[in-house]
Amino acid sequence: MKPSLDARVFLALGLTIFFWASAFAGIRVGLQSYSPGQVALLRFLVASAALALYALVWRMRLPEARDLPAVIVSGFLAFTVYHVALNYGEITVSAGSASLLVNTAPIFTALFAAAFLGERVGSLGWAGMVVSFLGAALISFGEGEGFSLDPGAPLVLLSAVSTAAYFVLSKPYLRKYTALEFTTYAIWAGTILTLVFLPGLPAEVAAAPVRTTLTTIYLGLFPTAVAYIAYAYVLSRLPASRTASFLYLVPAVAFLVAWAWLGEVPPALSVIGGVIALAGVLLVNRRTHWWTREG
Repeated sequence: MKPSLDARVFLALGLTIFFWASAFAGIRVGLQSYSPGQVALLRFLVASAALALYALVWRMRLPEARDLPAVIVSGFLAFTVYHVALNYGEITVSAGSASLLVNTAPIFTALFAAAFLGERVGSLGWAGMVVSFLGAALISFGEGEGFSLDPGAPLVLLSAVSTAAYFVLSKPYLRKYTALEFTTYAIWAGTILTLVFLPGLPAEVAAAPVRTTLTTIYLGLFPTAVAYIAYAYVLSRLPASRTASFLYLVPAVAFLVAWAWLGEVPPALSVIGGVIALAGVLLVNRRTHWWTREG
């Protein structure tokens, strides 16, 4: 299939970027009453339940037995490792440092895609990646919390590597399964692997403020179920490296969401960083160069 950015791909990208950007503010609300592991598990339980209901109503096919190892590894990487490592890492890592480390994910995706999918990134593509990363770095500096590589930093970096590995691993299976099907399988697998955080969760749900629990339910329905399915759809239509480049728009949208949701006014440096990140994404996605082969 020839890579294309049609209206449906743009819509899926827009949903992904907005919902994943809103997740940062939502997680901060959830952590007011739940532990990092419980926030991850509760949102996965909500997503899994919603997708299970859909699967029953529409009689979604189950994955073939030979594909179960890939499904389990995908769920482990994208949900168990990424979310738990990020949540725990942010306990000690400053927001600026965490944001910068997470934004290495598109770079790791490009490297993995080149190694395992045969995608070749041209010089302008790498230039766009660098520009976008610098823009993301300015957004992080704009938070004014400084940078330090404390013991939690490797966990945040691990989350970036794990999500990049998931993008590349899932790419071939999106030719066999729809975005909805494969994402549903991965979310179910990730939820099962995160049940280690179940003890104490019912009591925390009973004690938590309704606002906090509703926010975590939102995280499960939209930044988890809807956004991951939408991103998988884009991934099924575009090379993995090109798809990942759009993730640099997430931090730019995130501070706008935090402004509207939490009343946090973005500093001027973050605004400038957002503009630079957007310029880098536009450079990456110029139609006259770039990936010479779709992975």
